[in-house]
Amino acid sequence: MTKSEKLINKIAQNQLEFNSGVMLLLEGDYNFKALFTTLHNYIINSIPNKTNYDSDAYQTALNTIPLKSSSTPVVILKTYSTKIAFQKLALLPVDEEKKTITALLWIFKITDTERRNTECKRWL
Repeated sequence: MTKSEKLINKIAQNQLEFNSGVMLLLEGDYNFKALFTTLHNYIINSIPNKTNYDSDAYQTALNTIPLKSSSTPVVILKTYSTKIAFQKLALLPVDEEKKTITALLWIFKITDTERRNTECKRWL
């Protein structure tokens, strides 16, 4: 597991405060493509309904992203289907990358928490 993957999971599990975790992920020469791909995969795997990815947790995450509702990544995520939104997010200019990572990290935090509270409890 990479350093970024460990940080992402600590943030999702509330072992690291969200804003502090975002700053750690985005400090220095972070790799947007690698973070984007990791978060994309984590989000897709954390959503229970794989046919349309429109779970209650996903919708809650979209509506509570800690960015301005008018920020480009938030608008894209709320306007387009998940598949199309992720394609568009990957193509945004460099100045939108940090907001994109913040939005995706928040979505993963919310959807993974829901997954752990529902699906994982079945196995205990």
